[in-house]
Amino acid sequence: MKTSRSHFTTVLRKNQTPWEHKLWNVLRAKRFRGVKFRRQVRIEGFIVDFLCPSRKLIIELDGGQHNEEYKTLKDKVRQRRLEIKGYKVLRFWNNEVDHNLEGVIEEISKYSLFPASPLIPLRERRGK
Repeated sequence: MKTSRSHFTTVLRKNQTPWEHKLWNVLRAKRFRGVKFRRQVRIEGFIVDFLCPSRKLIIELDGGQHNEEYKTLKDKVRQRRLEIKGYKVLRFWNNEVDHNLEGVIEEISKYSLFPASPLIPLRERRGK
């Protein structure tokens, strides 16, 4: 029996990977600095692993399949489309969640402490 891509996506959305589960235990129910995160959210036709709507922050966890050239290119296009819509996308490897969860959380903290700001080029923010 051949499995369709949409079936595979549905299964992944319902059944978290071990790495998603580990990070979700930190992010869920406003446990992380009182900030609301959602998991497996559809944005612009894409399904993102985690979203903090108030900060426009997306967190993606990548496994080894994301090392393949085709997948890397596809991820870059996807990320750029989300960034154009004003989202900040943080990507972490699964092994980072396993071996450096504190570092992952520290990096997420940098982007979740402040409300999202409109996309303004850096030189305009500095008044140049």
